[in-house]
Amino acid sequence: MASKPVRVFLRILLLLLLAIAAFGAFWFGLVPNTLSPFPRISLDTRPGIFVDARLSALRFDPALCRAVLKEPQISASPIPDRPHDNGCGWENAVRFSKVGGAQLSVGQITCEMAAAVALWMEHEVQPLAREMFGQPVARINNMGTYGCRNIVGNPMWKGVRSQHATANALDIGGFTLADGRTISLIRDWKGKGRESQFLREAHRRSCRYFRVSLGPEFNVAHKDHFHFDRGLMWTCR
Repeated sequence: MASKPVRVFLRILLLLLLAIAAFGAFWFGLVPNTLSPFPRISLDTRPGIFVDARLSALRFDPALCRAVLKEPQISASPIPDRPHDNGCGWENAVRFSKVGGAQLSVGQITCEMAAAVALWMEHEVQPLAREMFGQPVARINNMGTYGCRNIVGNPMWKGVRSQHATANALDIGGFTLADGRTISLIRDWKGKGRESQFLREAHRRSCRYFRVSLGPEFNVAHKDHFHFDRGLMWTCR
């Protein structure tokens, strides 16, 4: 029979493994929203705590996706799945042409990414634009969503599929305000004016919605755009 210290250790180890398994289930979106202790994500209000787990619940639930992705925050329509082949394809994805009151044409993007973009635009970017410029963003410069390709710009990840390969990422190159003024990452990120401040604050606020949020200072491959995704990694740089 095991000694008391060993039994205590085994119990602690079991609890730790159960905690890791529970975390993983939420992380991978394996817990149905009906079984989740967290409230369903809504685009109507700025979410409080447990944002990541609530977004993950959308991953494999098309019915929940349709219930969450609603006008006026986003004009999304579901698209047929493309079974994964050689690391490329998508599941439970949508297309949309407008999000957070701004024009953004996206042909394929996962439901949870679409919800994250909508929350970021509606509750972070647009209030920031009105505060700093007295007007909203009218259009977003889309530099890429789906693309069957590997990660670029980092030799350590050579040969590894990008989140773009599963329509789980979005690259943004800048914004156009309602008066036609453009704010570009390649031109304005390193400046000292309001445009630079706006871009840096918009990037900072994106980190609560996207697991990976990369800006021009990450590496040369991102010098002209934001990269957002909801993959397995977690970094905001």
